[in-house]
Amino acid sequence: MKKVSPPQCLQNAFDANNLGHIDVFEFPDGTRSAADAANAIGCDISDIGKSLVFMTEAGKPVLIIMNGADQVDLNKVASLIGLSIRKADANEVREHTGYAIGGVPPFGHAHPVETLIDAKLLAKETIWLAAGTPKTVFALTPDELRNVTGIETGVTIAV
Repeated sequence: MKKVSPPQCLQNAFDANNLGHIDVFEFPDGTRSAADAANAIGCDISDIGKSLVFMTEAGKPVLIIMNGADQVDLNKVASLIGLSIRKADANEVREHTGYAIGGVPPFGHAHPVETLIDAKLLAKETIWLAAGTPKTVFALTPDELRNVTGIETGVTIAV
């Protein structure tokens, strides 16, 4: 593990939200999946906030920041937003966020993306999140994640 600089979009988001104290760490074996990240960091998989991009039937992206131990219930999300959704493909993820699958951070995207956060994740003491590449992560408190995203209350969206 070594400390590295985040991609510029993410660094700009850190700076704009008074998160200059956040360190980004790179793990040579990668942090592409929640399990990979938990193994690399040495934390419980539920401490990982996986950023998953979905597309609505209207072609609009939705970012779901999910507890690493759980899976998204597409029907619950569709009920919340009033539109059916599907997983975004790799090109859609990169187009809307500016990042590749496995490295999408919770903010600092190329374009604004509607976001939902899993309620269980917001109950954690520390949340580990992707930092722009499939090998980099950073940690935030739930309050810091709430402040940056503007989302005060998580939603129950797990299977």
